[in-house]
Amino acid sequence: MSATPHLSRAPTLSRRHAAGAESARGLLFTVLGEFVLPTGKSAWTSAFIDVLGRLGVEEKATRQALMRTAADGWLESERVGRRTRWTLTDAAEKLLVSGAERIYSFTGVGSEWDGRWLLVLARAPENERPARHLLRTRLTWAGLGSPAPGVWVSTHADRVGEVERVLDEAGVLADAQIFVAEHRGQGRLAAMVQQAWDLDAIEERYEEFLARFRGRDARDPLTAMVELVHAWRRFPWIDPALPPQLLPTPWSGVAAAKLFTRLHLRFAADAQLQWRDLNAAGG
Repeated sequence: MSATPHLSRAPTLSRRHAAGAESARGLLFTVLGEFVLPTGKSAWTSAFIDVLGRLGVEEKATRQALMRTAADGWLESERVGRRTRWTLTDAAEKLLVSGAERIYSFTGVGSEWDGRWLLVLARAPENERPARHLLRTRLTWAGLGSPAPGVWVSTHADRVGEVERVLDEAGVLADAQIFVAEHRGQGRLAAMVQQAWDLDAIEERYEEFLARFRGRDARDPLTAMVELVHAWRRFPWIDPALPPQLLPTPWSGVAAAKLFTRLHLRFAADAQLQWRDLNAAGG
């Protein structure tokens, strides 16, 4: 037996893969979070090839996705005879647990809002492209929008700590300004919200989700579950979870969240059983 060693550097994950990009690797992360994490944290190559194959991914692409994910520090491989078993690293387990909490608790709308805004003034230098990219993507992940250059806002005033970590990682914390404030001007909040977030585009995504999954059956619960979770997992990253009073009409986020929850409950038991049987056969 041989195992790939832990990597000394911190694992990395692109925004596309975190949000469920339509690719072999994006689908792999969905399978890791939905099936590998809750069922022993390891799986055989053959199980991944089978599931992703049903979703149209070629075997070569699946193997490459596994190897790249291991190279980035999210998986470790162990040879058992002629077979390979893949196990989540500690970093992957933490990432997937955090992701699962966010995915399954997301309701398509913000909870009760006390009217306070989180306001951040922060910019990375023009010549620091990696820092600018990190600042933009990570603050967006945290639910912040930018109505003007260098200005970020959120209705989640409790995310100060998360914002500070992002600013620190981007190297701009020392020069940034962070406020928790209330709106007191005469300007229309709806106009500012529209500048900060492309809510029309998000609404269109929700409508596409509803059209795709309404009436979905479970002839193959395993692939049905992967497709469902894979399609849903992008929304917690792109939707800032604004309170109802700041959302446009119509807003399909709540209906989409209820459909996701209902279908997930319908598919879960059979999908988990299929996965356990498939992974047992691979060993």
